[in-house]
Amino acid sequence: MLCLSAKGVLPRVDAAIFADTGWEPKQVYEHLDRLEREIAAPAGIPILRVTSGNIRADALDPHHRFASMPLYILNQDGGNGMYRRQCTGEYKIKPIKKKVREILGHPYPSRVPKGVFVEQWVGISTDEFHRAKDADVQYMRNRHPLIEMDWSRADCIRYLTSLGLADTPKSSCLGCPFHGNAQWRSIRDSSPEEWADVVEFDAAIRQGNARANAAGNRLLGQAYLHRSRVPLSEAPIDHVTAAEWAARQQEGDAPDAAEMEAGVVDGCSPWACRGEQPEPVRDDFGLTV
Repeated sequence: MLCLSAKGVLPRVDAAIFADTGWEPKQVYEHLDRLEREIAAPAGIPILRVTSGNIRADALDPHHRFASMPLYILNQDGGNGMYRRQCTGEYKIKPIKKKVREILGHPYPSRVPKGVFVEQWVGISTDEFHRAKDADVQYMRNRHPLIEMDWSRADCIRYLTSLGLADTPKSSCLGCPFHGNAQWRSIRDSSPEEWADVVEFDAAIRQGNARANAAGNRLLGQAYLHRSRVPLSEAPIDHVTAAEWAARQQEGDAPDAAEMEAGVVDGCSPWACRGEQPEPVRDDFGLTV
């Protein structure tokens, strides 16, 4: 959408906002710098980078409130569970809303007057039209230009390719539990340093988040990044799932096989997280978390 706006296909936007979790792949940061330098700046469009902190550091800090990631849980009885996903709201949506209020001239906790709002473009394509929703606050009104243009993901890829941006990476945390095997393999095979980072994090969160443990609310079970619920260093990420094989057989507008895993496309968008619904997990006091 930024490129379409900068090139005049869509109206010129006042700004583009990138919510940084602090734990994106280095390729994402490099690509963002390139977009800013080659696309946004020449068109006079500022890219505003906002953040609520570093999600990796926060998860391991016993003194920091942590918005839970959707970690896979192996319960003591051998059953499976999953932590509730709060990270998208805390590290993506919250800082964006904060910046939007500042742009409108009504930062929190002041009240945004009725009738004052921004039109916010959300990059959902026709493949995922069911994710297109209205904003949950009156000072933001969502619009979905890609759906209005009847563009699919394949159309977006073709357009980016025409601009020399075929290598556009997906934005998501390095250690997002919603990664499929293809994404885990890509990290392992292309970036040893980042692979070591996620393997280390996976081991560090085995007993859940650090603040809960420090408070004595230990996790009844063990937490993992991979859906197999074994350490990431041992997880069967070389297994090619039926969904990935099916993608390899498809032609035309189907996403590349490396982008498909268990029926979801890896990536994280503030209003379109492609993760599945989490299963409940119980803490020491029998409370669902």
